Amino acid sequence: MTDVYEKLAKHLDNLPAGYPSTDSGVEMRILKRLFSPEEAQIATALTMMPEPVAGIAARVSSNEAQLGDALEAMAQKGLIFRISKRDNTLYSAAQFVVGIWEYHLNDLDEDLIRDVNEYMPTLMKKSWLSTKTKQLRVVPVAKSVSAEMAIMPFEAAEEIINKQSKIVVSPCICRKEQKMIGKGCDKPMEVCLAFGAGAYYCEKNGLGREIDKKEALELVKKGVDAGLVLQPGNQQKSMNICMCCGCCCGILKNLKTMDKPAQLVHTNYYAQVDEEACIACEACVDRCQMDAITVDESAQVNLERCIGCGLCVTDCPTDAMLLKQKAQDSHYVPPKNVFETYVNIAQERGLM
Repeated sequence: MTDVYEKLAKHLDNLPAGYPSTDSGVEMRILKRLFSPEEAQIATALTMMPEPVAGIAARVSSNEAQLGDALEAMAQKGLIFRISKRDNTLYSAAQFVVGIWEYHLNDLDEDLIRDVNEYMPTLMKKSWLSTKTKQLRVVPVAKSVSAEMAIMPFEAAEEIINKQSKIVVSPCICRKEQKMIGKGCDKPMEVCLAFGAGAYYCEKNGLGREIDKKEALELVKKGVDAGLVLQPGNQQKSMNICMCCGCCCGILKNLKTMDKPAQLVHTNYYAQVDEEACIACEACVDRCQMDAITVDESAQVNLERCIGCGLCVTDCPTDAMLLKQKAQDSHYVPPKNVFETYVNIAQERGLM
């Protein structure tokens, strides 16, 4: 009989974001830390489409009341996703990243953190980097955008926030877990914004607190001032905004090890230097999270590493750093919504 954890690992790997195997088996250790055998069995029956308890119970031939209690307990533990719709509670599978890992913000321990840190490079290489469509994208900070640029609303964090009716902010799990193992940085902690259904889930699970648009905008400013990259969900109707650093963020930290991270990020911008105005002060070097800038007589931008976040522009004392838009024929337009994002990823992985 196939081990229930092997079944769960395969099930998670068949979700769009993937859960690839390793030679070390660390991915199995992670699942055994998070799921009981009974929970693992239930999780294998769930899909990405939210369903009522009755529908799931009928499919797996289970007692509806008992299954309902088990599903709610699993949702509260961050093992699956929950959504309330017209007074009905629906449950669906959660992907490992972005999903299960982030939902364990409040019950981290050092052993789990070390296992996930060991696993992340494999997840990045075999899943995240294997598809053209990513779960996140990079948008420029507002201060770096010149007046003549015609940017789309989905490219501005402020525009994304102003369209939301429900916003919850949570501590950054990447920064928190790095702190717990004696690493990381001192950049702001409470910077992860969730919108819509994700916001309700985070609030009910005690992962964050509800805030209004004004405070959300203030947090973005605080994050940018601290040198954090703005990464919203890869949709025109984004469900979240992450504010990330290159030393803690599971995505940026691993991208930073690549030779050409710019090719692996959705961005429509890049930095350029006015060499005559540059005084070689290196302020831009300190701001860059991708090690894309070097300074000799003037700053030089490695366009194979620049992800177009605009952080270098905001601290330049002589306005020598400029943010430029890529050519129109190479502009990236994200999927319309999260459903389309994950359909694209699933198709690119050959799952559909």
